[in-house]
Amino acid sequence: MVDNSSDGTGHLAREDELSCLRNKLEMLELILDSIYNGVMLTDPGGYVTHFNTPYGQYLGVDPKKQIGKHCTQVIENTRMHIVAKTGIAEINQSHSIRGQNMVVQRIPIKKDGKVIAVFGQVMFKDVRDVGKLAKKLSLLESKVELYEQELISLRSTRYTFDSIAGTSQTITFLKKEALKAAATNLPVLITGESGTGKELFAQAIHNASPRRLNPFVRINCAAIPRELMESELFGYDRGAFTGATYKGKPGKFELAHRGTLFLDEIGDLPLEMQPKLLRVLEEKEIERVGGTTLIRVDFRLIAASNQNLEAMMADGRFRKDLFYRLNVISLNIKPLRDRPDDIIPLSRHILERLAIDYSLPTMEIDSKAEAILMRYDWPGNCRELCNVLERSVSSLEGNVIRPSDLPFQLYAGQGPSKAMNGLSLKDVQGNAERDAILSVLTATNNNKANAARLLGIHRTLLYKKLKKYNIEQ
Repeated sequence: MVDNSSDGTGHLAREDELSCLRNKLEMLELILDSIYNGVMLTDPGGYVTHFNTPYGQYLGVDPKKQIGKHCTQVIENTRMHIVAKTGIAEINQSHSIRGQNMVVQRIPIKKDGKVIAVFGQVMFKDVRDVGKLAKKLSLLESKVELYEQELISLRSTRYTFDSIAGTSQTITFLKKEALKAAATNLPVLITGESGTGKELFAQAIHNASPRRLNPFVRINCAAIPRELMESELFGYDRGAFTGATYKGKPGKFELAHRGTLFLDEIGDLPLEMQPKLLRVLEEKEIERVGGTTLIRVDFRLIAASNQNLEAMMADGRFRKDLFYRLNVISLNIKPLRDRPDDIIPLSRHILERLAIDYSLPTMEIDSKAEAILMRYDWPGNCRELCNVLERSVSSLEGNVIRPSDLPFQLYAGQGPSKAMNGLSLKDVQGNAERDAILSVLTATNNNKANAARLLGIHRTLLYKKLKKYNIEQ
């Protein structure tokens, strides 16, 4: 008896192999027929081996009947057989069929360095579609630019270098230095009295930097309680402490990723937090409170302070290593009293902004009011000037600011106190009251109603005091 079991097994294996090949071939045909535009494949001699259904429908021919024909018999002006000989691909070439220009590509398929087939595909059935696509791309590019601008406006910053008004040499030089700083990723330390515009400079640097499309995150070190400072800066994982949110919370370093972190009043940063900040600046890695994973962060740091950090270093209240790490680029903004040339340009800039913000007509300042602004010491700097002008505009009649529209403290009692030798307290008070009345009358061009309003008294009382102090009416 003959055992044919081995022959039977071999036959089954061949059947499985053939079945697998048939399935692969069927899948390839389905893929080709699913390609939206026309596809044709030829062998190295230029004879058609595959022809998909969309191509046949477009040309009005039976796809199956094209198999085995030479490509020149199927497609007019074809170059498939030429590509088979040269082995050089032809990408996005113009091809005329039946008087219609199309865009096609012809790609040689190689094995062991030899062309074994050529793949041809119609990319655009009408070359005019390329122009349409170009217009769409152009429109999309314009929209992207528009969205970028909207993104900038939606970020937390609103100030640019154009927002910094002033014509003095000091402010002009400072803007140039700040613009240079914007081109780098180095830390910046901005110092100056309160109200000089430190955050304005910080935002301007951010908006002029390559990071302008990314966040500008600010934190006031003086406003955060000491016990919350670490979680504010570094964030926390869930369950880090009682009251922590279920999902945890990212800190300011994470929020400023790829953007700018602005630490205002850096001199108020708790001493125990300073080495942690130094480490983040050097390693660019953080670990959330209660977390175990290091998080890489990419940010640019700008710090500001109205305190003398060098004096604080001498007292041991600020770390020297942190100071030198922050003070890579230093910008010192002088107080407004030290740059009087900027007072009037800044005032006009503020009025322009107020007119835009509140839809008001263009406002001006007369020469006498300008002289008062120039003489004032401005202990609150630019912030105080802005406050004064906002108050003046709120009660302004017309569009010209005059001395009577300015707060009384700007032109009353600015000089040193008079000597008190031989004078009682009552005499000093009387002299001060008389001087105040004379100052207000001068500012209001002797308008009694306006003078009484500025002094905060009734006009009848003003007349009594004029008589009391023998002031000519």
